[in-house]
Amino acid sequence: MKEALRALLEQVASGELTAEAALERLAGLPFEVVSAGDGPEVVAAVDHHRPLLSGAPEVIYGEGKTPEEAAAVARALLQRDASVLVTRASEAIHAAIRESAPDARWHRRARIVTVVRQAVPRLGALAVVSAGTSDLPVAEEAALVAEHFGIETERITDVGVAGLHRTLAARERMERADVVIVVAGMEGALPSVVGGLVSRPVIAVPTSVGYGASFGGLAALLAMLNSCAAGVTVVNIDNGFGAAMAARRLLASRSR
Repeated sequence: MKEALRALLEQVASGELTAEAALERLAGLPFEVVSAGDGPEVVAAVDHHRPLLSGAPEVIYGEGKTPEEAAAVARALLQRDASVLVTRASEAIHAAIRESAPDARWHRRARIVTVVRQAVPRLGALAVVSAGTSDLPVAEEAALVAEHFGIETERITDVGVAGLHRTLAARERMERADVVIVVAGMEGALPSVVGGLVSRPVIAVPTSVGYGASFGGLAALLAMLNSCAAGVTVVNIDNGFGAAMAARRLLASRSR
């Protein structure tokens, strides 16, 4: 977005483009009101200015949206950007987006839809570490979001503290990353262990995996918030997306 605006201003300055033509191109900024179908009902105010403010385009949260609503927002974004990311998406949302974007990909485990039409500059390296296979939907959400924003991602799977030797065996791979995301349910102990093993920033993601007393991930969340490993950052339960975006901000600030 910044590059596109810079190019637009340079065209005006050089006389290649009139001020009126540039104004027409900018008419959709800073946001665009979108409706689904032929009805007047407003679905969303799509934020085209977000890349200028936060460095990343708006991401569509699919849960609660009808397929038609999600597809309408995706179309609006694709008119101005070369990529779209939809989280918590259903297969029906994927099908609706494919009607206007046949290159849309459906990532079933992570419940993500992506459209990528242009290479993204590489930001850095990330390790996404999951305690168990049951944590993979959240871990894969984090990994796919990170990759969408240009972060080279290594997945380190099933290294929970029930078999501590597995965690220790993965230490060198974690240390090669610039940032480590650790995804765990049950008692949520893995981020504390990893935080004590590696020098990289650690972002902890509690999952809702576990038996009754895990309270849908609350036990893991509280354990991570109370980590004795200094400096571990914690996001909300099952929020792989939030962890990936936190990693993106860390890496983007380093590259300035």
